[in-house]
Amino acid sequence: MSVSISNHPLIADKIARMRDYRTPNHEFRRLMSEVAMLLGYEACHFLSLKDSRVKTPLAWANGKRLSKEIVFVGILRAGLGLVDGLIKIFPEGRMAHIGIYRDEETLKPVKYYIRFPENLKDKTVILADPMLATGGSAVEAINLIKSRGAKEIIFICLIAAREGIEHLKKYHKDVKIYAGCMDEKLNESGYIVPGLGDAGDRMFGTN
Repeated sequence: MSVSISNHPLIADKIARMRDYRTPNHEFRRLMSEVAMLLGYEACHFLSLKDSRVKTPLAWANGKRLSKEIVFVGILRAGLGLVDGLIKIFPEGRMAHIGIYRDEETLKPVKYYIRFPENLKDKTVILADPMLATGGSAVEAINLIKSRGAKEIIFICLIAAREGIEHLKKYHKDVKIYAGCMDEKLNESGYIVPGLGDAGDRMFGTN
């Protein structure tokens, strides 16, 4: 498994501002979208290309185009904030959604919504969720994506815990992880510490 923890100054700055409990909801959403764009840029660095030939206003030119279609998948609901940024760097990408929430007592993932293309075999799937905490939701989401035939999957998150990375590695060694930063630990409730709180609540102003 490839794990990339960003050391980009802009990502570090934006995540620090997102952590601040005084950051208003609209600012939190904007920062999440911007971090997603930066992480997405890094994650797409090794996408495969194919030769292309186009006619410019002056002459024919040889170039390169992406060889696979991209599908951005957000884990509802907080993943929507990351997909908002990802789709800006590649508007031609398709969007899909997986609804999973974590049972507060068992910490196990619970599925409630699935909507994406039937066949993902020849596509690059970029899965987005702000927090990689226990890793349960990410593993379940990737199980669903692989059941549709996906072979190339990239997981993007704002903050990861070592426990979540290890759990994801145990079940999906072929998935590449791109995280904005890695935090110290999980608390007894399975939340990342110091983290930034509940990303969904901070995006939408709920509690």
